[in-house]
Amino acid sequence: MRILLVEDEVRLAERIAEGLRDQGMAVDVCHDGEQALAKIDLTSGYDVLVLDRDLPGRSGDQVCRELTGRAEAPMVLMLTALSGTDDRVDGLALGADDYLGKPFSFAELTLRIQALARRGRSHTAVLSCGDVTMDTLRRTVHRSGQPVALTTKEFAVLQLLMAADGAVLSQEQLLERAWDEHADPFTNTVRVTVNRLRRKLGAPELVETVVGAGYRITV
Repeated sequence: MRILLVEDEVRLAERIAEGLRDQGMAVDVCHDGEQALAKIDLTSGYDVLVLDRDLPGRSGDQVCRELTGRAEAPMVLMLTALSGTDDRVDGLALGADDYLGKPFSFAELTLRIQALARRGRSHTAVLSCGDVTMDTLRRTVHRSGQPVALTTKEFAVLQLLMAADGAVLSQEQLLERAWDEHADPFTNTVRVTVNRLRRKLGAPELVETVVGAGYRITV
């Protein structure tokens, strides 16, 4: 899943982003409300917006209010030091989908993001294709009952392909969804990751290359 994290405390933002990337998420970061809206306008693929409420310039409240009603808006998880009942009610009334007070448990933050992503894009916790089964919550993959050890990016690419249910995904789509804004659009990292994924999954081959178009899952 792809996340936009908006947090004006730079060091905190870096720590959160690093932890989410370790969980296999693609994370873009900005530090104010204007940047957040600009990134959302440019990128349609965000699953969840993790939004600090107290931002310089345009506040988190204003960002949340602006996104309300947009058809392609990401799910919003509001982070704030204001964690009283009235504050949570106010945040949810602005259009936030969830609300987490600071300080927070990183494990709880991760689970809330995963839950919002499933709600927003109808993500299924367990995916299956032929003899391959993926548990997106436990982050495990099995083929014919045997565990398959994948890196975070291999897992992300396989999840996208399995969720596409046979539809072709281009290299650009995979790069946008599984990596972040710093990924080089001219890199061969998608091809390399798919080739590693094929080797690890073994025979018969599950990921098909559609020449000139991208990749898809076959059974």
